[in-house]
Amino acid sequence: MYQIDFNHPVRVFFVGIGGISMSGLAQILASEGFTVSGSDRSSSRITQELEESGIRVHIGQRAENITDDIDLAVFTAAIHPDNPEYIAVQEKGIPSLTRAELLGQLMKNYRLPVAVSGTHGKTTTTSMLSEILLAAKADPTLSIGGILPSIGGNVRVGGDRYFVAEACEYTNSFLHMFPRIGIILNIEEDHLDFFKDLDDIRRSFRRFAQLLPQDGALIINADIENIPALTEGLTCDIITFRGAADPAQAPSSATETDSGSSAADYRASDIQFDECGHPAFTLHGPAGYGGPTWIQLHVPGLHNVGNALAAAAAADRMGIGRDEIAAGLAAFSGTDRRFQYKGVRDGFTIIDDYAHHPTEIEATLRAARACPHDRIICVFQPHTYSRTKSLLDGFARALCHADIVILADIYAARETDTLGVSSQTLQEEIRRLGHECLYFSSFEEIEKYLLANCRKNDLVITMGAGNVDQIGTDLLS
Repeated sequence: MYQIDFNHPVRVFFVGIGGISMSGLAQILASEGFTVSGSDRSSSRITQELEESGIRVHIGQRAENITDDIDLAVFTAAIHPDNPEYIAVQEKGIPSLTRAELLGQLMKNYRLPVAVSGTHGKTTTTSMLSEILLAAKADPTLSIGGILPSIGGNVRVGGDRYFVAEACEYTNSFLHMFPRIGIILNIEEDHLDFFKDLDDIRRSFRRFAQLLPQDGALIINADIENIPALTEGLTCDIITFRGAADPAQAPSSATETDSGSSAADYRASDIQFDECGHPAFTLHGPAGYGGPTWIQLHVPGLHNVGNALAAAAAADRMGIGRDEIAAGLAAFSGTDRRFQYKGVRDGFTIIDDYAHHPTEIEATLRAARACPHDRIICVFQPHTYSRTKSLLDGFARALCHADIVILADIYAARETDTLGVSSQTLQEEIRRLGHECLYFSSFEEIEKYLLANCRKNDLVITMGAGNVDQIGTDLLS
């Protein structure tokens, strides 16, 4: 496999450079003296920003973009063998890496790399840990799967000690990484177009845990079922955290709750919620942590208590003090598309959220209950046919936590086969549960419905991993 060496920069071409992760990796290499260029199917805000930074971006993927002076090509998982640039790279014999392989190669150039994995919460937890390191003035290098306002993007190039990155399990991409600290937030059924079942997913996370060296650490959610099967035989340190006994127990108003268990190294007690659903709690650590610490978050939802504990545990392992941990978590106000406030139109508030799995949807809608509102109107765009079909019942039950559900067409993403499922299929399942659900075949129809039917103090949440956020942008423009 090709080895990236910061001491010997080369010419690198990114096929699909407009992706959130690819663009970040391109910027890291460019900042280290590599000559970086790339291509994407269409222009976007990301490609425009890359060009403004001096990175050449070809719009449209053509064989002639692959010139003889390119030393390395990097591909996203969405690039297929019939792609003209992929074919040109093979014909010219240019070395290549996948995005995941490149990310793993980059980790080798840092003394303390951290990989944040899990079915849910990766971007939020990565961002929380980033804010902690920034508060501690630790000069981290960061690769985040979303836009973090405090760094003005999804990447930050810092020193050669700390490198924090998301680690996605899809296609086993996180198995190409070389972390010293690994985080497993949760393990649930997802990406069943690649994995066979939950047992197959667990085997993948087990292999991820086995990547950690003897002097490393695995930070893992104590509520994951049968943890010994994931950790048996590991030589690294095993560190556990527990935020709340069950995210489904999140309060619907400003109340108190408790984690209900102390059987974890890092845990929360005295959990309280303000009028916007932002939790505050007492953080307890293992022996030697230095005593309880009061944590105030500025993102809503009980699920974020667990994310904060995972970030705190990693920061503590990295040698960051309690005061900096508290300050960093307090500074985090969210990333783009994670319960992101968009604005107000005609008296109703528009929020956008990336949730595209039943557990994420339920956590987001429960968090929304704590916000001032009359009705919660959820505009959901299912993401991929395979996920919609395999988790249909879970989607239907989770969406019933909204007062009104509006469905857009499924966002196909990398898929072309409908698998016999559509948004109308999900609509029928929601109605079978006795909950009214509307379906519209275009964003324009959805926007017209919202303008005609939303009332003052309604809370409209556009939700999904596709382009459903465009609805809020259109309404506010």
